[in-house]
Amino acid sequence: MNICIAGLGLIGGSMAIDLKRRGFADRITGVDNNPCHLRDAKSAGIIDETASLEEASGLSDLIILALPVDSIKRILPDVLSIAGKNGRVVTDTGSTKGCITAIADAHPNRDCFVAGHPMAGTEYSGPSAAFSGLFDNKSVILCDTEKSSPHALGVVKEMYKTLNMKVLKMKSVPHDISAAYVSHISHIASFALSLCVQEKEKNEKRVLSLAGGGFSSTVRLAASAASTWTPIFEENSSPVLEDLDAYIEQLRSFREHISVSNKEAINDKIHQANKIMNIINSQ
Repeated sequence: MNICIAGLGLIGGSMAIDLKRRGFADRITGVDNNPCHLRDAKSAGIIDETASLEEASGLSDLIILALPVDSIKRILPDVLSIAGKNGRVVTDTGSTKGCITAIADAHPNRDCFVAGHPMAGTEYSGPSAAFSGLFDNKSVILCDTEKSSPHALGVVKEMYKTLNMKVLKMKSVPHDISAAYVSHISHIASFALSLCVQEKEKNEKRVLSLAGGGFSSTVRLAASAASTWTPIFEENSSPVLEDLDAYIEQLRSFREHISVSNKEAINDKIHQANKIMNIINSQ
């Protein structure tokens, strides 16, 4: 199978590595607006060749849009127009699905598109961040699958099976609401804590010398790229704002209990919070 991957960052690059190593792809053509990404991906052997999006789409059996969601929205109609002519399959890796599927739904070649969100990543970006095994034993959400042709859905499922991912199905709107809780708010919390500590560091130079593993793991996501996350917050603003209000309310609750030294209430909240690992481990 010949594959076009548009976007050679962590997600697209890691896909390219394992799809080639594991025999799913015979040839991978890379597309990226950043010439350095193209050069680095080619020299590292992540891709076989480079081309324009139009050229690569016309020559590939599967087109993967591993780009920020605003970029996916912009190019998806043109890619669907090219792909629909010869039965090619198009899929994306965007973290929000409602805005993308709305555009796909309005296109006559909607059935060749499969909306996907692989739930994997790190705080790093670019081809140098790509590595084998990123997707192993993670979940991928495929949305509105009834609108995709059996052929397109079969190809994308097989691709994610090759990446050792667990395939789940959801509607776009519930997906976006859930993603806001389990992914988007986590990043906002990390960004906010990073800003707080950097502000404190201006006045107390030793504050970061006290930072341990807990701090590092909490602010790890603050290194994530603005080019990825600003469009996500914009496109998924309603669920993000709703979830952010709920998060702020929990912070206010902790503040209130701490301000009056209500140890019993603080203990109760921590014990309730502890239960999250049981939920995660049961999945």
